[in-house]
Amino acid sequence: MRKGLLCLLAVGLVMGLLLAGCSTESALEQEEKKPDQDVTIGLSISTLNNPFFVTLRDEAKKTAEKEGVELIVADAQNDTAKQINDVEDLMEKNVDLLLINPTDSKAVSTAVESANQSDIPVITIDREAEGGKVVSHIASDNVKGGEMAGEFILNEIGGEGNLVELQGIAGTSAARDRGKGFHEAVDGKKDVKVVASQPAGFDRAEGLKVMENILQSHSDIQAVFAHNDEMALGALQAIRSAGKDILVVGFDATDDAVEAVNKGEMGATIAQKPGEIGKIAVRVAAEAAQGEKVKEFYPVQLELITEK
Repeated sequence: MRKGLLCLLAVGLVMGLLLAGCSTESALEQEEKKPDQDVTIGLSISTLNNPFFVTLRDEAKKTAEKEGVELIVADAQNDTAKQINDVEDLMEKNVDLLLINPTDSKAVSTAVESANQSDIPVITIDREAEGGKVVSHIASDNVKGGEMAGEFILNEIGGEGNLVELQGIAGTSAARDRGKGFHEAVDGKKDVKVVASQPAGFDRAEGLKVMENILQSHSDIQAVFAHNDEMALGALQAIRSAGKDILVVGFDATDDAVEAVNKGEMGATIAQKPGEIGKIAVRVAAEAAQGEKVKEFYPVQLELITEK
């Protein structure tokens, strides 16, 4: 009887070890079969020929490394057709989510809709898309920024004088909204007149050229508002060459512009904090790519930068 009991215990022990072995192997197999948690994000940026977007890109890359996600960057070079092709290329690389900084808010709708059809979430940064479904938008309040610039100019010129507006790329939400805020601040003022509003493509060389032409047509100008710092710096160069003393206000707070402000060469610039936009964009993208709920809009605070 005792011998039989010992045999049963021995068999039970062996069976237990075998089951434990099978259980361990099954757990290992399950671990190996867990879904891949790696996230790949595609970033289509309007241009890297602008310090603002270089800063945005650089901070996005740093944040991607910290978050453990892969970031693939494509430079559209301010070419709408190239951006649409870039987005298609990123989709073919099986990105989990697209971050898009539109070259043109209306034209980019085609790319957004294409991503929608492929079930790839899209987040826009700095500039909005006019069509397609976007899960979130990350940007500063450009209308408020334009208004801040206009109010600063009015205060500096004593509420009277002729103004010039250098507009960004037509079709971008940034240009539209900054211009809207500026005009809300200055239009209707009895002794203030905007004598010229011309596009200069968010570009320094173009800002120089356009401002030179404006100065030939209008000799009496008190202030210039440029939709970005690159155009503001171009305008400043034209003003210097003409031997004029005109207040210049830009937008973006790039390093060159802040330096010009601190030297007293530019009156002010609106700090939009591109690094913060890039950082928030990647963090929100990583969350959205993994199915987490994100907010429709993440505002980034603005700041008026004047001489220290």
